[in-house]
Amino acid sequence: MQENPPSARRPGAPELSVVVPMFNERTNVEPFVEAVARVLDGEAIDHEIVLVDDGSSDGTWAAIVELARKEPRLRGISLSRNFGHQGALLAGLNHARGRAVITMDGDLQHPPETLPELVAAWRAGHKVVNTRRLDSDDTSFFKRLTSRAFYWLFSRLTGVAMEAGASDFRLMDRDAVEALIRLGDADPFIRGLVSWLGFTTQTIPYQARRRHSGVPKFTLRKMVRLSSGAMLSFSAFPLRLGIGIGFVTSALAFVELCYIFYTYLNGHVVPGWASVMTVMSLMFGVLFVLLGIIGTYLAKVYEILKKRPRFVVGDRTGFAEEAATLPNYDR
Repeated sequence: MQENPPSARRPGAPELSVVVPMFNERTNVEPFVEAVARVLDGEAIDHEIVLVDDGSSDGTWAAIVELARKEPRLRGISLSRNFGHQGALLAGLNHARGRAVITMDGDLQHPPETLPELVAAWRAGHKVVNTRRLDSDDTSFFKRLTSRAFYWLFSRLTGVAMEAGASDFRLMDRDAVEALIRLGDADPFIRGLVSWLGFTTQTIPYQARRRHSGVPKFTLRKMVRLSSGAMLSFSAFPLRLGIGIGFVTSALAFVELCYIFYTYLNGHVVPGWASVMTVMSLMFGVLFVLLGIIGTYLAKVYEILKKRPRFVVGDRTGFAEEAATLPNYDR
């Protein structure tokens, strides 16, 4: 990890940077930039927009490059491959110059009209301004239920408080951005890390909108991977749960041994193998589950020790005057 984020050393920094990861969002690039610029210009907020193409295959990068020729406040980063939403956010944060940075999605589900409220809360002294999503009418019941269940469970197991409806739509002061960049999690969960930093925070609700175009990219598989990675990064509860299961199964085995000994003293033949094999199968099943949990934690440690960067930049647009000072990865 770099000791001093380059963004802290760049002259002429705007008041606000808007960082947006994009994956196969070609049709959303121009409408998004126009909507954000219209709102911020209407409030006379000096800003830049940093779009991060996370290995798209639909021409998203070409659309960013073309629009950057017409919009001088637009800057684009193309990652060498798909590094995932959290890696793309970190790439954008490493390149943002603003004294405050807003991260949001590029499909216009995060309403640009909320941006002035976030800036006003920051100007009032809050280092972090989070948002709380009020679901749109096209949000499925399954997504609402699993989202609430995850944040409830995460808050109680990790001790890091997170409200239901939390997302990566937030404003961070430059101090919070630099502290976040310095953290070395191999599989970062930025929502949790920002809460863990402990800066003064305000939360603003917003009404989620329908996507402007395209289809959601955050599949069930990605949701499971993000949530499981978050739990492993912030909590040792699975390991403690394993210890509890071990005690319970050991107690059950001890009770069965006592029963076998009792029947033997009373001259009864202990009936067969079914019960013995059932207990053995249970014990071995629990053992392999615990080994799997331990192996998962070891894999996380292994990823950290390899010190591979969480993103690699393939190309940029709009950074010509400072290209030599910018990071190609987050060492």
